[in-house]
Amino acid sequence: MRHFAFLDDKRTAELFHLPPEEIASTGDRLLVATALGATLYAPGTRRSLAEDVRRRAAAGVTSMVLCLEDSIADDEVPAAEENVIDALRDIASDPPPGPGGMPMVFVRVRSTDQIPSLVARAGSAAGDVLAGFVLPKFGEEGGEAAIAAVQRASDRVGRTLWAMPVLESPEVIHRETRIEALLAVRRIVDKNVDSVLAVRLGATDLSGLFGLRRDRDLTVYDIAVVRDCIADIVNVCGRGGDHVVTGPVWEYFAQPERLFVSALRVTPFEQADMGGADGALLRQELVSADLDRLIREVVLDRANGLVGKTVIHPSHVPAVHAQYVATHEEYVDAMTVLGGEAGGVRRSSYANKMNELRPHRRWAESVIRRARAYGVLREGHTFVDILAATT
Repeated sequence: MRHFAFLDDKRTAELFHLPPEEIASTGDRLLVATALGATLYAPGTRRSLAEDVRRRAAAGVTSMVLCLEDSIADDEVPAAEENVIDALRDIASDPPPGPGGMPMVFVRVRSTDQIPSLVARAGSAAGDVLAGFVLPKFGEEGGEAAIAAVQRASDRVGRTLWAMPVLESPEVIHRETRIEALLAVRRIVDKNVDSVLAVRLGATDLSGLFGLRRDRDLTVYDIAVVRDCIADIVNVCGRGGDHVVTGPVWEYFAQPERLFVSALRVTPFEQADMGGADGALLRQELVSADLDRLIREVVLDRANGLVGKTVIHPSHVPAVHAQYVATHEEYVDAMTVLGGEAGGVRRSSYANKMNELRPHRRWAESVIRRARAYGVLREGHTFVDILAATT
């Protein structure tokens, strides 16, 4: 897969100091996890699943989840399983065309028993198409068994199938059980580090345990109990930079009525090199589609150590991916930090900050992974330029 592969060579050269790399789904674990980007969920009952995967891949989607869990009713499970299997076979026989390649396609199961069954029934299509499984309500009880099932499925298809645990159970968010539950999760993912691609957050389930749902005018970080839980998840599961923790789902579509004015600044849109496009009009379109709120939440995800995001609509994807392209300033500072191992401080070539070689090292490593996956913008360009080219 390759981000922004749908852009022509001329536009790519205009936007990028370094273009995104092509990344194999079985490559370096942290790089692949970083490249997941906006992971688009689709209910397993959709009749057009295979065509959806091909169409979304052409538009820049690099990871999708075909869901057999909360997005479908209990009595729809058998039909949804058959539909997902048919989709995997269809995609295998007619892969997505174009330079972007095959997106990473995962199946979200509702029980561990579904993993061997789906792989066996899909046959060779599982090996050709499937990237792995999303494991809901992951915890100490059943967690090891779920990952072991994914590992056995990997042996069956002859290559790595990734496991992506979802943290969304009461034990994870209830204060009195949280740390013990998270430490147990960390022990499991450390033990199976070569199989676990990323840890995902089930913010909808976590909020629902308190009868809460964030308003479209707010971010998940405005919901105190969820914000505190995210902080502890990053503290335990993201500590040391050994595992990628992804951002929670953005679940809203456009709505014209707004309680608060947009915090999306006007200046970046006025200054962007948009190839003749109207910056003010682009900003208005983003605000009208509520994408400015999504952009704000992605900024907060990044600030809190989360990488990537779960989304439910194709319109969300460009807004997420644009935020993960490394700026020229980030890239230059990261290279400065990684250029020395003896510690100390070096002045940024942008003359606006000091780079401390030891404290900033993990940050720099994460920037380089983003640079490889999403590319590096040319000097003077911002995420607005990417949005203009991709929306």
